[in-house]
Amino acid sequence: MPHDYTLAERLSAGETVLTVWSSIPDLGLVEQLAEGPFDSVTLDMQHGGHHVESIQNGLVPVIKAGKAAVVRVPLGDFGMASRALDFGADAVIAPMINTIEDAAAFRDAMKYPPVGCRSWGPTRALKLRGVAGGTDYLRSADRRTLAFAMIETKEALAIAEDIAAMDGIDGLFVGPSDFSIAWSGGESVDPGLDDMQEAVARIADIARAAGKHAGIFAAAPAMVPRFVEMGFGFISVAMDFTVVAEGQKSVLAAAGA
Repeated sequence: MPHDYTLAERLSAGETVLTVWSSIPDLGLVEQLAEGPFDSVTLDMQHGGHHVESIQNGLVPVIKAGKAAVVRVPLGDFGMASRALDFGADAVIAPMINTIEDAAAFRDAMKYPPVGCRSWGPTRALKLRGVAGGTDYLRSADRRTLAFAMIETKEALAIAEDIAAMDGIDGLFVGPSDFSIAWSGGESVDPGLDDMQEAVARIADIARAAGKHAGIFAAAPAMVPRFVEMGFGFISVAMDFTVVAEGQKSVLAAAGA
């Protein structure tokens, strides 16, 4: 159901927010996802096909539907993180945050001074959100918008506490496929790898201990209850093409075909 309070407020209140992952840069499909039952839509620029124009346009139906609008930016593209916020995103997920320097660069793009170095220019966000500009937005933006740093490697895990402690980083987000590659030493990609689940749970613990949010990509919807139990509050539950594929199967099954 649409909510009139922010993603940050929902997560702080202990809600579990389920997002659908949008990889296909088609406005009509994004509109369908925004009008569906998911709490949030995440537009993916890293491995998905989304680009600047599809982000600018795709955030509109998500925001108008009252859903949390999230963008995953390309690897190292912290300038796009700022643009996503200027376009109206509630949160940005940055992949492969493997060093303190990576985390600091991400923070700087996401937060206004004195926390970061975000440049002023949220004209479109102000219009879409219907909020006052100027100093009112300046004072509220840093707490209303979330910076999720992805933990996907052993290097990132080793400094996860330091990343989570950083002012301006609002949450840790686990990419379990890449994490499994790192965990297995490049031997396999298995987001459900049994012997890394303790480490996955530890990332959620680290985030929560620092007063930050914990997010994760669920490779299968059946994994969601386990992640909720671990303490993850922001969870990707399905890819757009999976939703379409499973929907087609359901229609044909209902038709007896």
